[in-house]
Amino acid sequence: MSDDGARDGATTIRLATVADAPQIARVHLDSRAATMPYLPPPAHDHAQVTQWIEHAVLPACRVWVAERDAEILGYAAVEGDMLDHLYLRPDTRRQGLGTRLLTEARRHSPTGLSLHVFQQNTEARAFYAHHGFQVIDVGDGRGNMEGLPDMTLRWTGR
Repeated sequence: MSDDGARDGATTIRLATVADAPQIARVHLDSRAATMPYLPPPAHDHAQVTQWIEHAVLPACRVWVAERDAEILGYAAVEGDMLDHLYLRPDTRRQGLGTRLLTEARRHSPTGLSLHVFQQNTEARAFYAHHGFQVIDVGDGRGNMEGLPDMTLRWTGR
């Protein structure tokens, strides 16, 4: 896979652009609603999340999108050695897109990646464990804005 776009069938993994912000925001909101029903209702609407993606996430992170037929199906964002976000459209889960996005993020972070995950998010925890991430810390929720117990996971590279 490469920054110029890696192909697997009709799906491409490529670096995100500012023009992608509205679709990335939709993936972010829809994924959280579908996969984490224990979260409080979103504090920000689509327009506000789009602004956050455009003005905070894209400038600070290296962001890849999974795209098919001009539709963004998922995204991964890495800041330094921290995987800040990996979200998929709910209807595209379990098709290998999360693995492809994670593979691209790890390719650009060969010495390792860390991430935070809610303890209740058992599916995400299983996904990351399957890909070699190990628990390095457990938190009580004071470190995240949702106030929910979380974990820090780490993949130490090859």
